[in-house]
Amino acid sequence: MRVCLLSEGSTESKSLLGNKGGELVEMKKLGLPVPPAMIITTDAWREYRANHGLTNDLKKEIAEKLKMLQDESKKTFGSQSNPLLVSVRSGAPVSMPGMLDTILDLGLNDVTVTGLAEQGRNETFAYDCYQRFVSSFGKVALGVNGNKFEEILAKHGRKSDLQVKDLKELVTEYKALVEKETGKRLFNDVFDQLFLAVGAVFDSWFSERAVTYRQAQNIPNDLGTAVLVQSMVFGNMGNDSGTGVLFSRDPSTGEKRPYGEFMLNAQGEDLVSGIRTPEPIDSLREKLPGIYIELVRISETLEKHFKDMQDTEFTIEKGRLYVLQTRSGKRTPLASARIAFDMYKEGIIAREDAVRIVRSIPLEELTVQHKDPRIKLQTLAKGLPASPGIATGVVVFDSNEAVRLSEEGKKVILFRPQTSPEDFRGVLVAEGVVTARGGMTSHAAVITRSYGKPCVVGCEEIKIDVGAARFMVKRGQSQTVTVASGDVVSVDGTEGLVILGEIPHVAHSVSGYVKELLT
Repeated sequence: MRVCLLSEGSTESKSLLGNKGGELVEMKKLGLPVPPAMIITTDAWREYRANHGLTNDLKKEIAEKLKMLQDESKKTFGSQSNPLLVSVRSGAPVSMPGMLDTILDLGLNDVTVTGLAEQGRNETFAYDCYQRFVSSFGKVALGVNGNKFEEILAKHGRKSDLQVKDLKELVTEYKALVEKETGKRLFNDVFDQLFLAVGAVFDSWFSERAVTYRQAQNIPNDLGTAVLVQSMVFGNMGNDSGTGVLFSRDPSTGEKRPYGEFMLNAQGEDLVSGIRTPEPIDSLREKLPGIYIELVRISETLEKHFKDMQDTEFTIEKGRLYVLQTRSGKRTPLASARIAFDMYKEGIIAREDAVRIVRSIPLEELTVQHKDPRIKLQTLAKGLPASPGIATGVVVFDSNEAVRLSEEGKKVILFRPQTSPEDFRGVLVAEGVVTARGGMTSHAAVITRSYGKPCVVGCEEIKIDVGAARFMVKRGQSQTVTVASGDVVSVDGTEGLVILGEIPHVAHSVSGYVKELLT
């Protein structure tokens, strides 16, 4: 099978549909609010690799399935009056968070953008989507350096302040950049866009970051990835719209409570990229209480169905909730033990499953670290405690430098304005990670938790100058502390602290539920 709708997929075939596709099929069967989608399977990926591109026969099959997607969504791909826009996402058989490529808002051009503006009665929204599409398509599908789009955006000021005139100018400048860099005009044919995007996502399986991640996780190279083509729902349609991530339990501690973040008037890439610091999920209860109640109910349903803590991405479009994907959530080793213990006590998993989970975790990773409260430390800044633990090392601002110093036997702490998947090599070798922007569900937070590394995110007191290899922190009205590459700092990911110098005398203890599990 090369292409199928969610209603045609089998929940037993995750090697074919990919993990994300298989979970979407399950959610559809559970009657959850999932936007219409089709899955281009790993069989199609293998055919693509063998033929060095999409065959005409495969393109025809994709186009035929897209017609069914149009019927389900009641929109038309390429239509001026009622355009269907889609997201094109990867869907490997195993979770590879952020390592493969995604393109949103595909199907926009100079004609369909006018229809989108009429559809949403909002020209600002339509051109916000258009500028997002041109930059992501140019970067992912056409190979334009993403920093060049960022440089153009920086000239226009803060993204959240842009008016429709600014957004139209951005689109024009982005398209001119694409033409200059590629020698081609941006593709107005929406099917050309789709086929190029599918090929780009297939190709991202062998990107440097994806290969590095698979090596670190012992994932075979021949699994390949499926591609999900899903009807867009829009979180950037005003303050009754938004995007977010909800974990059914705390991935840092394992505590049974809703844990996550959201942004109003935003798309999903804004959240996971860490370019803005989002709001905690508890604030959604105050702002959109009905959505919050429905979301928590869905999260609990998914956890019981999949018998594991769930990491669920959602979008709210004009007061209506949609679930875009769910997966087993990345968590710290300590959280993994607590979740196994609690789920056994709650009757969700069997005793043998709880024991098996804990047996797979090295004993030293099941301890809690404590600072000696009698020692006075020089705290530089406080951010969000994204991943618990304590680490000390020399400051680095570049992932390649982190790898080089690590190979020399030095312990490093990686500082970044925000992390992207390209930083994975640096995160992998670092003792701890600090970002100036981003939230508890950003790429840095998710990856460090899965490796049990301390991480502080959204540390806005720190002003990072990557070019000068230093960061600065204001102390009162007149004093500024400057910390340069090579200086020693410590990170306390439990309390969200960045500390100058080393933390002496770190004690370790084992919690009660760990003792009971080990017994």
